[in-house]
Amino acid sequence: MRDLAIRSIRRFLVRVPVRTPIVWGSGVRTGVTRLLVEVTTEAGIVGWGETICLLDAIPAVLDRAVIPLAVGRGVDEVERFHRHVLGAGYYHHKRAAVMAMCAVEMAMWDAFGKACGQPLYRLWGGEWRTRIPLAAYLLQSDPRVCEQDARDYLAAGYETFKLKIGYDERSDVELTRIVREVIGPDRPLRLDVNGAWTPGTAKRQLQRLLPHDPAYVEQPLELDDLAGHAALRASQSVPIALDESAYTLQDVGNIVRAQAADVILLDPHEAGGLWQTVKAAAVAESVGIPVTLHSGGELALSQAAYLHLAASIPNLTLAIDNELGHLAGDICATPFVIDRGTLTVPDRAGLGVDVDPALVARHEVHDITGAYLDPRRPGWFPTKPAY
Repeated sequence: MRDLAIRSIRRFLVRVPVRTPIVWGSGVRTGVTRLLVEVTTEAGIVGWGETICLLDAIPAVLDRAVIPLAVGRGVDEVERFHRHVLGAGYYHHKRAAVMAMCAVEMAMWDAFGKACGQPLYRLWGGEWRTRIPLAAYLLQSDPRVCEQDARDYLAAGYETFKLKIGYDERSDVELTRIVREVIGPDRPLRLDVNGAWTPGTAKRQLQRLLPHDPAYVEQPLELDDLAGHAALRASQSVPIALDESAYTLQDVGNIVRAQAADVILLDPHEAGGLWQTVKAAAVAESVGIPVTLHSGGELALSQAAYLHLAASIPNLTLAIDNELGHLAGDICATPFVIDRGTLTVPDRAGLGVDVDPALVARHEVHDITGAYLDPRRPGWFPTKPAY
């Protein structure tokens, strides 16, 4: 239908500060930078999309390749759009292309859902679950701060906890012990290493962490080492989850073939869109692997997209990662309300959220800052593996 063709696309780079600096193995973040895309069809339907934006290559690919290939295409053609971008040479550079593609692809889905008068989960097989549990995200290396954050999340009703470790051997165990003591023996506790361990360190640390009953350890080794993750998974009892190794649909296929993970974290921004995420989840489902969603500081559009994905994907049985509580702003005038660690799936057409132009203007920036490194340590940079 000609009415579904994309007439125009606008994009906005925004940066929303966080309430307190986020500490992780690759540095410190004081805000989240996101790319927003507004798609308008020939019929005047407007769709919005969002993607993570950590590096300068992403806006460049969006402007020079993705947008030109999207204008004139129907918003119902997400598969053809995705393959066209890769076929234009970006199969060589997937990790830049997928993030740029996601913003437009999400906006296409939003517009198509509005054209159909349906929320997105109904276009992906229907509603499997209505309330989506969130993981409390502990993003501080100071043990006292981490302990208090865990207590605050527990009081707010969260049932699943995710802890960043991977700073050094001692703090790996100490932070895990502290959080386990706060949340008790029965609540799931996930540990995220961000690829900081060598294979030898991984063996030692997993043995030391075993008494604290991790629900899983995420990305213990560097992202390319599927063989190492498979060996680690086979040699000990702590479940292995992969995130940075699982960007694209092909990455997920390789993980399944290698038997390298017990859990896979998916992310539409790193897969090239929402439909690619649905397909990747199905690959995992075919071999009984549960999936969840990785968080990179989603604003309202991506948060809504996550809820539609979680509502419709049967094997997305684990609480999704979430940084909503860390953000000091958003681009939607009606914020999401977390109720005892859960969010309700939007039931309006498309993504089901409204972008506030005034908030976009307030947060608009022209460059990307503070994604990696640590301004407190001039000359420092992370290495993977680190120890």
